[in-house]
Amino acid sequence: LLLGLYQQESGSILLDGVPIDDANRDTYRQLFSTVFCDFHLFDSLLGLEQENLDGVARVYLERLQLESKVRIEGGLFSTQALSQGQRKRLALLTAYVEDRPFYLFDEWAADQDPLFRKVFYTELLPDLKARGKAVLVITHDDRYFSMADRCLRMDFGRLVECREQDGAAGANGGLSAPSRVAGAGK
Repeated sequence: LLLGLYQQESGSILLDGVPIDDANRDTYRQLFSTVFCDFHLFDSLLGLEQENLDGVARVYLERLQLESKVRIEGGLFSTQALSQGQRKRLALLTAYVEDRPFYLFDEWAADQDPLFRKVFYTELLPDLKARGKAVLVITHDDRYFSMADRCLRMDFGRLVECREQDGAAGANGGLSAPSRVAGAGK
């Protein structure tokens, strides 16, 4: 719903006070980079026409410790014969290169070893925040809840604020930049 993949049955989704509707939904969707828990990895950096795309991608290959496993030439990945965690890092690379204002990660760290789980929460997400990106992370990694600017949890089908005993941070202690997306509805 938040990503514009489904249309709300009631209420409105607003971006900077403008309702998202059929006329602007496709444009709205392009504001998001996502890596879902059941992600699909294409064999290339689709639709990206950035100057020095391969060079930019190589920087992220190194940062994600994939440079010895994958090469990128002409926007194509040399292989996808990787572990699930490595494939998810390659999907993260694609999201980084897309460089959109909003990021959504659905259980991204679930397939990562403890080292990369820590890198994700303590280095990669703060980097996105420093670049002014709004980040929404769906996770069961309660060890890292304290890093979030705002922590919400599901409680019998409703979103509620996390409490300190849930590991939530104070208002200024976390990762995600304030989002200008507001919405209500089902």
